[in-house]
Amino acid sequence: MTWLSRLAERRIQAARLRGDLQHLEGEGKPLPDRPGDAFISAGDAVGFRIMAEAGVLPEEITLKKQVAAQRAHLATLSDEGARKAALAELAQLEMRQAIAEESRRKFLR
Repeated sequence: MTWLSRLAERRIQAARLRGDLQHLEGEGKPLPDRPGDAFISAGDAVGFRIMAEAGVLPEEITLKKQVAAQRAHLATLSDEGARKAALAELAQLEMRQAIAEESRRKFLR
């Protein structure tokens, strides 16, 4: 265990003993499922969460939601023409999402 981990553990323990960790939002509930967070840094995840709680989402997160919605819509289609149009829209959304993610990465360098 590194010195930083030990320091963090001591601070968490002290806050728990003071009662600072009681009555927090979401206490007693399971952590939300955020599988996408596994692919971004912890710093980015925290930044995104802060922005989301403030009611502001970065473009890449908005596009990520649109991509998921488009995939769900695509799964419901059986008409070949409609599927082709939905696939084209999905490709467009995925490209815009990739551009937004790359822009953020370059900005943070």
